[in-house]
Amino acid sequence: MPDVARPYAASNALEDTGQMPALFARERQPAPPPPRSTGPDFDRIQHGKEFVSLRKTFRRFVFPMSLLFFTWYMTFVLLAAYAHDFMSRKVWGEVNVGILLGLGQFASTILITIAYLKFANKRLDPKVEQLRASVEAGER
Repeated sequence: MPDVARPYAASNALEDTGQMPALFARERQPAPPPPRSTGPDFDRIQHGKEFVSLRKTFRRFVFPMSLLFFTWYMTFVLLAAYAHDFMSRKVWGEVNVGILLGLGQFASTILITIAYLKFANKRLDPKVEQLRASVEAGER
């Protein structure tokens, strides 16, 4: 029954009709079984020595570089927060140390990206192609 005291209040479907809305009244049907895959065995690939070597090569570059950049970034943030005199020291004209270090953040990001691209092209991509070829040949 509608609420006559508050005609513009949102009504409840259960109160209006005495029945549950059709959205909730449906019977649950069992989920169909997952389709059988004839693709590569990803678990076996992931634990294979080629993939483990690829992941190790990737981590050997990424983890130290990430740590180096994070340290450099946090140094910049801490200097900006607590070393106002140092950061506001004029280098030439209106350019101060803070501006130069801030621009250094952008420059270091670009340099890290370039270094990663060179690293990936030289070390990672050949290993990926070799692994892909072995998977496509059915060795995995």
